[in-house]
Amino acid sequence: MTLLDIVLWVILGALAGWIASMIMKKNAQMGAIANIVVGIVGAVIGGWVMNLFGASGASGFNLYSLVVAILGAVILLFVVGLVQRAMAK
Repeated sequence: MTLLDIVLWVILGALAGWIASMIMKKNAQMGAIANIVVGIVGAVIGGWVMNLFGASGASGFNLYSLVVAILGAVILLFVVGLVQRAMAK
């Protein structure tokens, strides 16, 4: 993995995390670092979910990988929201 690969994953993660935070209406609560982390973790989760359905996961810096990362990031934000609500009770 080269430095360029790492930079591209950070950019993809930031974009996916930002889009997912807007979809889940958490954008005002999240900063740039949180968006990057959510997007990268979301890519892993999205890849795992896609593999369950027989499709490939995030495969590089392309539109398909962005969609997979957004899907995973939305799932992550949804689960985090459920846990936060459960902890508040």
